[in-house]
Amino acid sequence: MTKTTLTVPFRFDVVGSLLRPATLKKAHTQLAAGEITAAEELAVQHAEIKRIVAEQVKLGLHAVTDGEFSRSWWHLDFLWGLNGVSKYDYHQSYKFKGDHTRTDNAELTGKVAFNPDHPFFAAFQYLQSIVPAGVLAKQTIPSPTMLFRDNRSDNWAKFYPSWEAYLTDLARAYHETIQHFYDLGCRYIQLDDTTWAFLISKLNDKTLSADDHAKYLQTAADAVTVINAALADLPSDLTVTTHICRGNFKSTYLFSGSYDVVAPYLGQLNYDGLFLEYDSQRAGGFEALDQIWHGDNHKRLVLGLVTSKFPELEKPADLKARIQAAATKVPLENLALSTQCGFASTEEGNELTEADQWAKLQLVIETAKAVWPEA
Repeated sequence: MTKTTLTVPFRFDVVGSLLRPATLKKAHTQLAAGEITAAEELAVQHAEIKRIVAEQVKLGLHAVTDGEFSRSWWHLDFLWGLNGVSKYDYHQSYKFKGDHTRTDNAELTGKVAFNPDHPFFAAFQYLQSIVPAGVLAKQTIPSPTMLFRDNRSDNWAKFYPSWEAYLTDLARAYHETIQHFYDLGCRYIQLDDTTWAFLISKLNDKTLSADDHAKYLQTAADAVTVINAALADLPSDLTVTTHICRGNFKSTYLFSGSYDVVAPYLGQLNYDGLFLEYDSQRAGGFEALDQIWHGDNHKRLVLGLVTSKFPELEKPADLKARIQAAATKVPLENLALSTQCGFASTEEGNELTEADQWAKLQLVIETAKAVWPEA
């Protein structure tokens, strides 16, 4: 996609998820137990979304999210809403460093396709209805690559004559979904993606066989193909970004390693911006930034220098110094700042308070304004 001006992602931006308040968690529990109706749960959800949207606007964010309050998982709830994808119990959890998740997963149960009644559309419409003029409603969904992962596509041959035919349908389903968000008024959408961090961990594994190494490189190539097909020919006034996530559950993580092994592939992605995690040494340095940017003056790299995992605030001077270091690889004009991830990729949330969350976002805003006065 091509833009005439470079404004979004903003100099200071929000990744997506926000900590779920106790009232919302209680309502989810009550709904699951049959103690309240879906309508009653939705009323609580809407009230809390309205509150956190007001908080984001008060902070001065140019784009706001609903905190992902309408879902339990950052990715699975969306995948379950596609035609041809269903929920099942994987009986295995995601093995985070120091904790583990619930065992929900998704699987193909038919040909994957756009669902015009996907529940995320109604959720976006509510968000759009309460966002004030001059502020963008930002929608987040998982990348189509998330159907490649964790056994979700193992049975593709049951429904498709070839892997390529499956990838074509997947790209089409996403393209039509993104277009429908646009038709509903969305002008800023982000595709969250842990696949690249997964590939980083695999491709950096020195014990990997040559065949497995080639397999993972093919996965990277397939990811580029599907993502770019999904993004092709979308409206020019729609901004589509991605967040390259390394795992985010109760302040723990899944993957480590520098971006260098996947940077050539990231550089081929036709996104308007990439949110990159750089809050710790697990991500390596900025050596691969120029490959990721790929000389695209219409693309912004959003540096996730402020951690969303822990309450301690980073020092503004340190953040500014790191931004200037990144600017030796990519022009300062093509950089921006955010937290490294959202605050609650699942409804459990990270180990910090809501006050800590707002303080982190305030730090992002103040630092960005100091670096980019026009922000």
